[in-house]
Amino acid sequence: MKRLIVNADDFGLTHGVNRAIVACHERGIVSSATLMPTGACFDEAVALAAQMPRLSVGCHIVIADGVPLLPPNEVRSLLAPGTNRFYNSIGEVVRAVLRGRFRSEEVEAEAWAQFARLQRSEVNVSHFDAHKHAHMFPSILKPLLRAAAAHGISAVRNPFEAPGVVTFKEASSNKTLLIRKAETSVLRAVLRKRWLSAVHTAGFTTTDGSLGVASTGSLNDAGLRAMLKRMPQGTWELVCHPGYNDSDLAAVRTKLRESREVEMTTLLGITPDELRGTYGVELVPYPKSPRTAFVFTQN
Repeated sequence: MKRLIVNADDFGLTHGVNRAIVACHERGIVSSATLMPTGACFDEAVALAAQMPRLSVGCHIVIADGVPLLPPNEVRSLLAPGTNRFYNSIGEVVRAVLRGRFRSEEVEAEAWAQFARLQRSEVNVSHFDAHKHAHMFPSILKPLLRAAAAHGISAVRNPFEAPGVVTFKEASSNKTLLIRKAETSVLRAVLRKRWLSAVHTAGFTTTDGSLGVASTGSLNDAGLRAMLKRMPQGTWELVCHPGYNDSDLAAVRTKLRESREVEMTTLLGITPDELRGTYGVELVPYPKSPRTAFVFTQN
């Protein structure tokens, strides 16, 4: 069986991102969203989530490209030198990880605070992931798992993309896609086995992997449909970033601007019936009780 969770990231980032996620959920195609505890429109996202009981809501842990909830002096190892902000790019995070900059107890403390903010807002947190997929690195993942477990959360995004859903041949015509395809392929080869071992040892459940990670910033209708045709058996997560490229987004530090509207249009152009009838894919949410709703493949 092929199951697909369509998860919209960055819920709570801006009003326009929130509106786009609502529109895609009401269309029936976005089944899950991850809410940013540090987002400028966090309160609005929480209120909207309460009006959408069929939307599973996870925690989008921000430990890159943002500011901490905790006082900067309590999480200094997580911050770019000379600033009160997290490292901006995933490249900067990689270099910091390789240099052993992140202190495990500070990662756990910041994550604990972010999970707690969602739960204080009465969000039933179904799972978690991390902004820019920072949780793919074991030194960051393990303290995040401990903080999640302390809050009764037991599901996590598998950030490693299915190897065949985007080919190097089709990526060769798009420089951004080609670079991301190469990066995600290397990271999968280097990190995936250790990542799965840590997740399973901690007793967490996860999916077989993700779609759309390499395509972030370039996902369009043709690309999505090509991925759906190649999607393997199992339970997978489509990572997407719908939003409006408005004045609120202009004030946010992000590389995803025009692409958010393209992704929103792409998502609105497909229905659950089409997923099932054309591609043999069943749309599902992240279970709010992941141990009982259905069993993820543990490979």
